[in-house]
Amino acid sequence: MAKKRQTTQTTPVQKPLVEISEDEQWRLIEQTGVLRKVAETQKPKETTDNVEPLPLADEIFNAVVFIMPLTFFLIMMDILIHQQYARHPTAGDIAGRLFTNLPILSIFVFYTTRHKTNPRMQLALFILSLGVGPRMIWLINRGSWLVNMRQCPQFATIWLYTVVQLNLIWAVLSLVVTGAWVWYTGMKLAL
Repeated sequence: MAKKRQTTQTTPVQKPLVEISEDEQWRLIEQTGVLRKVAETQKPKETTDNVEPLPLADEIFNAVVFIMPLTFFLIMMDILIHQQYARHPTAGDIAGRLFTNLPILSIFVFYTTRHKTNPRMQLALFILSLGVGPRMIWLINRGSWLVNMRQCPQFATIWLYTVVQLNLIWAVLSLVVTGAWVWYTGMKLAL
């Protein structure tokens, strides 16, 4: 035989002890500031004005992240420019040039990475990009092969770095100005 289930009794809905109108409820919410507290906890805090400086170890790491690929790029450009003029550099030649260029590049990258968000640094990088890019293109078109081998790898590395570090608008503007200069002067980007 089937057992009878016990039925649970439902309690009747009780009236609130105190009835408060909707207008009065909103007034109480406004006075206590409950909604503002909830909104503040849900909204991420913006700290654009008071940016805390990074620890030195993080700044060094950020600089090394840029220094390593730039060093490889510098070596690659050095090898390519020598191959372009049918020269074959030895490992000692490349190591010697790297030994003289790496400390300067490292210091430059460290300080420009540290102050990248500063508008003055952005302006300095923009001006440097406008100076280095056209100079390298002019050297490739009009410079002697010996001057090209000595200067173009460093110019290419600095130009690449400045464009990468610039804010997008400034980087595009720098490339557009350099492209306009190349077009106006009739220079070629390829040999």
